[in-house]
Amino acid sequence: MVYYVEKNPQYSASTALIFDRIDNGLLIAITSPVTLAECLVVPYRSGLTQLQQDFFDLIVFGRNTIFMPIDHEVGRRAATLRAQYSLTLLDALQIAAALSAGCEALLTNDVRLQRVTELRVIVLAELEADS
Repeated sequence: MVYYVEKNPQYSASTALIFDRIDNGLLIAITSPVTLAECLVVPYRSGLTQLQQDFFDLIVFGRNTIFMPIDHEVGRRAATLRAQYSLTLLDALQIAAALSAGCEALLTNDVRLQRVTELRVIVLAELEADS
């Protein structure tokens, strides 16, 4: 989401394609409070209120986007993922939220998450390299 909203030139082709598919209902995006918290750090530090709002609107109310709360079941699942894969808490919460929502894949730019086998992990840099 960060690359898309901030229009990162390195990933513009892949993110534009993905978000076009989300906008057209071909894909459903699942986000969580972790996504929101991670994406808002730089805009808050920089005082960029419009960017803060852009992230908030896309993550919480985006078209064909489901904002997945973190509840006790997501917390429990995150703990088992952390134990099994030695993930950071934030990564474990993101993956647990995705699994709880029934996601088939997780889009990331962290190749280390490919060790998780419960869902397909798509690395954005690899998509961009294939373009």
